[in-house]
Amino acid sequence: MARPERQEAIDHNGDFCNEALLTYGTRVPLLLLDLDNTLLDRAGAFEAWATNFLRRLGASPDELDWILDVDADGLTNRWDVAEAIKERYRLRTPSIDLVESLDDAMIENCRLDPLVACALKIAKDAGWVPVVVSNGSSRQQEGKIRHSGLDRYVADWVISEDAGVSKPNPRIFAIAAERAGLRLSGAWMVGDSPEADIGGATALGLPSVWLHRGRRWVESRYAPTRTAEGPIAALAAVFDEQPSSTNSWPVQNRAYQTPMRRQVGRLR
Repeated sequence: MARPERQEAIDHNGDFCNEALLTYGTRVPLLLLDLDNTLLDRAGAFEAWATNFLRRLGASPDELDWILDVDADGLTNRWDVAEAIKERYRLRTPSIDLVESLDDAMIENCRLDPLVACALKIAKDAGWVPVVVSNGSSRQQEGKIRHSGLDRYVADWVISEDAGVSKPNPRIFAIAAERAGLRLSGAWMVGDSPEADIGGATALGLPSVWLHRGRRWVESRYAPTRTAEGPIAALAAVFDEQPSSTNSWPVQNRAYQTPMRRQVGRLR
């Protein structure tokens, strides 16, 4: 009889997790992956919503920079974003309507790059078990995973609202390993947040890849094992670090351009 955590992971993603566990057992390496601006382009989805919002409002397109600054690359609570927008444009719209509009648009506008999907499939075929570890609301984050089709390429996901703990707390990474029925030993963390992703991995002694997205690393207390421009390069970096791996990485030299819309000065 499978342990509850393992059975839950198998039930959650069926053949993918079941096949991985039966084929590789508990020695299979765990690949912990951030969601927003790592696997999915959260910045692009928000910009699409903001652009459409301003158009419907009849506001100047120049206002886009202000909305992007308020959002702070997802750092600002979406309720605070709604309140700031209401105040600036003197709207009588209830905040909950703005929040729901934003949540729905983020789910609708998030797209999974086919090359990222291909890279995840290659990682899985090479023996990795990819599990998403994301901070945020369960409705929005799981909605993006399912709507984009990302659920077909990962073994499982852990979202902070459901887990009751958020990155960089080590417990959320342990929950991810438990859900997959695997050990954290040998796992890698890939993400774009210096604090939540790389700081969390460092606290557990795990190697990591930081998606720089055009930023410089400024944290002096710790540093990522590797840096990469986008998710494909990040997965290739993990693959290259495995001395026992004899598999090739077909997409390593493929051109992949991370969507670059603005420089991000704060940490998420």
